[in-house]
Amino acid sequence: MPSHLNLPPNYKPALNVLETERALWDIKQTFQSLLAQQLNLQRITAPLSVPSGTGINDDLTGTERPIRFCLTNLNHTQAEIVHSLAKWKRLALARLKIPPGQGIYTDMNALRPDEVLDNLHSIYVDQWDWERVITSEERCLAFLEEMVKKIYQAIYQIEKITCDKYPQLKPLLPPDISFIHAQELQSMYPHLSPRERENKICQKYGAVFIQGIGLPLADGRPHDGRAPDYDDWTTPTEKGPGLNGDILIWYPLLNQAVELSSMGIRVDSPALLRQLKLTGQEQRQHLYFHRLLLQGKLPLSLGGGIGQSRLCLFLLRKAHIGEVQVGLWDEKTISLCQQHNICLL
Repeated sequence: MPSHLNLPPNYKPALNVLETERALWDIKQTFQSLLAQQLNLQRITAPLSVPSGTGINDDLTGTERPIRFCLTNLNHTQAEIVHSLAKWKRLALARLKIPPGQGIYTDMNALRPDEVLDNLHSIYVDQWDWERVITSEERCLAFLEEMVKKIYQAIYQIEKITCDKYPQLKPLLPPDISFIHAQELQSMYPHLSPRERENKICQKYGAVFIQGIGLPLADGRPHDGRAPDYDDWTTPTEKGPGLNGDILIWYPLLNQAVELSSMGIRVDSPALLRQLKLTGQEQRQHLYFHRLLLQGKLPLSLGGGIGQSRLCLFLLRKAHIGEVQVGLWDEKTISLCQQHNICLL
């Protein structure tokens, strides 16, 4: 079988395909309303592509290639499909003159052709991308954790709503989310890989926010990669460096942790310069987005993305992301999924 495919034994979907399609609509409409209420967000529209060479697109871990194309009738301008809207949203906050305490959210649709395909990953990525203006006093770990709790409450509520509507689904989430720093997690399980650590801690607590992702840990490696120009992962806090992190939950069906959200307080000018230097990318400070930030023309903000298909997969107790979104899969994956009652859309 494909090396990254997890086939739960005796799997049987709780909802058929048509029931799943109706549930996907209900979940997406309800959850985005819950999220907007929790974080005081206004819905806006978003681009599928951005101009190349501006620094607006998300570089993810720095190795993924965006899909680029030429706009023939716009003087052959080069553009690229977004990886995410991590930096575009901050430009939107400035353009819309959003005040502190308020923010925006949008449907983010992206293509990531270098993604390793498995039960949780496809080439097509769909998220609720959100961004909120904050004050200088709110650039702290306590405020980040407050926002994490609000997001988790929206996730907890949508699970209850979904299980009430479909009684064959049973709640799995704990009422509260736990917090741990990536360095503390590495010290607890020094001989495990980052993914294995996530599984251990999520199986123990059910829902966890892992803070401080990007900076190398005591073993010389970061918990996971982070681009240097959106999340602030070097500012010291009382728990250690890092004003960012991931929300993960334990999913018994796949016997693994599932990352639902990556988020963080965004870089200010000092953090941007510090992180560009740490990663040897000082040349990026001359790009359009970075110049605006360094000139003080972008607001301080906090933001992130919440995987739409990931959340729906968990809520509807599906085994494969292809059961809640239409993707591209190789013939062997399609055949194996058919044999194991996994109904790819």
